[in-house]
Amino acid sequence: MLELAILSLVNTIILTPSAAKDIDALPQDAREQVQAALHRYAVTGQGDVRSLQGRDGYRLRIGSYRVIFDEDATTILAIYIGRRATTTYKRS
Repeated sequence: MLELAILSLVNTIILTPSAAKDIDALPQDAREQVQAALHRYAVTGQGDVRSLQGRDGYRLRIGSYRVIFDEDATTILAIYIGRRATTTYKRS
């Protein structure tokens, strides 16, 4: 008999004050897409995520928008949310 183990990845999403302002400034459709992508990543671990080069952290790509974040086993800390630009990855 084959048994399957299902791992639940439900992580807590925390926005820094700066990231909260960033997401509030987005157009409504973009805000909904970003929120849905963050939720999907927190629950399933799926999304276009890559490790940042030259600094700690990760980026989640949602079309032309990026979420720069750090994570541990239970928490996703969003640091920056906005359009991809030449300065996106230079922000702290």
